[in-house]
This record gives sequence, C-alpha cells and structure tokens, in this order.
Amino acid sequence: MADITEVAYIWKNGELVPWAEATTHVLSHSLHYGSAVFEGIRCYKDPDSNKSFVFRLEDHMERLLRSCKIAAIAIDYTVEQLCEATVELIKANGLSACYIRPLVYRGYGVMGVDPSDAPIDVVIACWPWDTYLGADALTQGVSVGISSWRQRSNNSIPPAMKASASYMNSLLAKLEAKEHGYVEAIMLNEEGLVCEGTGENLFIVRDGVLMTPPLSDGVLEGITRDSVLCIADELEIPAGEESLTRSDLYVADEVFMTGSAAELTPIGSVDGRVVGKPGEITRRIQERFFEVVYGKAEEYVDWLTPLG
Repeated sequence: MADITEVAYIWKNGELVPWAEATTHVLSHSLHYGSAVFEGIRCYKDPDSNKSFVFRLEDHMERLLRSCKIAAIAIDYTVEQLCEATVELIKANGLSACYIRPLVYRGYGVMGVDPSDAPIDVVIACWPWDTYLGADALTQGVSVGISSWRQRSNNSIPPAMKASASYMNSLLAKLEAKEHGYVEAIMLNEEGLVCEGTGENLFIVRDGVLMTPPLSDGVLEGITRDSVLCIADELEIPAGEESLTRSDLYVADEVFMTGSAAELTPIGSVDGRVVGKPGEITRRIQERFFEVVYGKAEEYVDWLTPLG
C-alpha cells in the first residue's frame, strides 16, 4: 500500500481543477452516510512501444452509471463524456501509466439520512500507483486468511453497486487480516460460501479447471474477473462459475485474486495452508493479461483506449 502521489489536476464537475483545490465540505452527505459510488481503472504503458492504453475504460464507466442507478444517484454525464474527461485528465497530468478513480458522491447542502436534496458531485482523479498488494505480489504471491467478517448480502448493500459504504465491511476485514499477519482477507457470505477479497474477485484452479464464485453468491461483477474468463476461453482452459467453500481454497492447486488495483495476484497460502507459488494456469493467464493491457493482443483492441 503506497501513499498517493500528487499530480497537477483533478477533474471535477466538468472542469480541470488544481489538485489542492479539489476539495469538498466536511458536512458533505457522503462523508456522513457513505452515499457515494466509484470505480478503479488502470492506464498501462507498454515498455516496448511506449504506447499507453486505458484498460476497459468504457466498461468501467458503464458500471459506474449502473452503480448510480442502483444508488438512486442522478448523474448528468454520459459514458462517452466520462471517458473523454478521463483521457483529457491523464494527458493534462502528463502521465503515461496511472491508476484512475472516478467518484460520484452526494455533496454539501443537507443533513439526515434522506439524500433527496443533496447536490451531486462527480470527480475523476488519477495518480501513479504500482502493485497494490506489494512489490513481489504478482510473481511470488501473497498470504491470505479467511475473515471473521462476512460479506454484505444481496439484499443489504447490493454487490452489483460499487459503493463507498460497502467498503466499511472490507476495511474491517483488511485490518483483521493485517493483525493476523496476512496480506489480504477473504470473506465468506452469510451462507458461509466463499465470496471475495476486500477489493478483489477470487479464482481457484483444481485438476486443471478454473473456477470463480457466481455473482449470485454476492460478488462484485468484476471487470478484471470478466477479462480472466474471456482469456481462459481463448487459451482453452476449462472455466466456469461455481460456489466454493473454504475447504475448496485449502485443497486448490492454484488460487489467485483479480481486480483493477490488484491486477492478477497469486495466493501462496490460505489460513496457513500452503497453496504454493504461481502455478501453470495462473502464469498463462497472467502473461496473456499483460499482453492484452500493453496492446500486444489484436483480439482485444476494443478493450483499450489509447492515449495517443
């Protein structure tokens, strides 16, 4: 986990604002009631061609608007406008690779649970951000533990909505994992089935078959998750959605996490049970994933928004 590196500008409500001036009031509704939705996106620079691409930008912005709809947040921007603003912002900051954080939140003006009259603010920020779970995570894997905190259910805070409020749950699980010496936590749902990490989807491999929990078990409809399933299909790796128990994690041949921040991070152990170093299927998918995001796979060109 790294500190935020400040850059020149943040896009806010249609304008580029100097970083230090992109502020909001301490009595903003979202700060008190968690009434915000957001996205996490990455822009990659191919080390060979020096070309830069934002990965699945349109898909992320479409999910952001779906989150707004579920949260009953009225937003005046289209997917196209948000994508154009993102590219404009990255260029204005002179970045060739970065993490991107769009955020839609209810601002200052009303207090109380009813958010109806709160103004809506829309911001997009970006900054340089390396590997989310540690410098060697992508190659060596990380240790994880099953959290005592359960994932929120489909009828409490919908997992299809990437909401700030959801991440209080993740925050508690993350702190608990750190206290126990783990890099990351895995949460079960209320039925005791494997759900996801604090900010990542989860995959296992057993007997050559790739499996991930279905959306109905309470997981976020991850865009990197979808990318992995598409890549597995291309590589002719048997894959599918299946409910998993914690025992399935213990006896898996390979386990890895996916997400825009975590990318594709192997898991070396679960609750102290050694899974091992990244296995063959994890490596194959990981290698292909980075070929895709660096613009080296023509089949996936529609997933990339070039900065050039």
